[in-house]
Amino acid sequence: MHLDDLPASVCSGEGSVDLNTVREVSRAISAAHLFIYLAPESAEEAAALGVTDPGPAYLAFRSAAMGAVPWQVTLAAFYNFSPRAVRAMAGVWDAAPPERWQAARFLAAERAMRRVGVRIPADELAEARSLIDPVVEGADYAGKVLAAANASVALPSDPLVALWQQIAVAREWRGDAHLVVLADNGLGPCDCLVLHTATGVLPTALVRTTRQWDDEEWSAATARLVARGWLDSDATLTDAGSAARERIEVETDKHCAALWTPIGNEGARRFASLIAPIADAFAAAGTSQGVGSA
Repeated sequence: MHLDDLPASVCSGEGSVDLNTVREVSRAISAAHLFIYLAPESAEEAAALGVTDPGPAYLAFRSAAMGAVPWQVTLAAFYNFSPRAVRAMAGVWDAAPPERWQAARFLAAERAMRRVGVRIPADELAEARSLIDPVVEGADYAGKVLAAANASVALPSDPLVALWQQIAVAREWRGDAHLVVLADNGLGPCDCLVLHTATGVLPTALVRTTRQWDDEEWSAATARLVARGWLDSDATLTDAGSAARERIEVETDKHCAALWTPIGNEGARRFASLIAPIADAFAAAGTSQGVGSA
């Protein structure tokens, strides 16, 4: 199923938002956000807090907005990580409290964007904020745990980093919505990764390393997808599996239409163009966007 096969827009709240616009702005937001997980500045700031293992550092940075929650809460919010992967973060709040992790994340973002030369003129920064702020303020956070946590974080004084944090809220909002769709489609934490890697978009070895599902768990998830007809017996993606994957993305887009109604199609597209210099600068610097965080 593709966007062209669906109605041009989805009604939500006071208006309607074109699904192609939702996909466009979602991709722009993801591209502008994801550098934080790969930039060397993140590893350096984590090391300064006493954590050098990249797994626990990633988990601490991303879940810091929720406060000093036990690792089980992070596991629930992140969905596609194995318990053994997330259990490794136990002790990160002893190394430093969540507010220091959040401050370090902002510092890493600022340093990384400065290093690659992100340039957004002051008037365009202000325009971008005038578009994303009502989106963040008007969002429905019911069931959106990571988005709500990020929306509660006080914005930093640096204007570019403050914009980036608002981008993070929107990115996590879509991620939270996506998890609802995955569950509704009967795709468990390991199953959704097996299906995603079968598309060729994500490298299996990297996903297996970071999410830490063992061979038995990965094989069981593969068998479930084969039984559904979404994978062939050799674990390659079938047409039905490809259609299912696209349907899940479209259903996520439908959920996210409500998020963008405060600024509509024109505002969402304009916002996507205003934040493009962030991803462009990292691409020009040779920084891969790597594995998505949801």
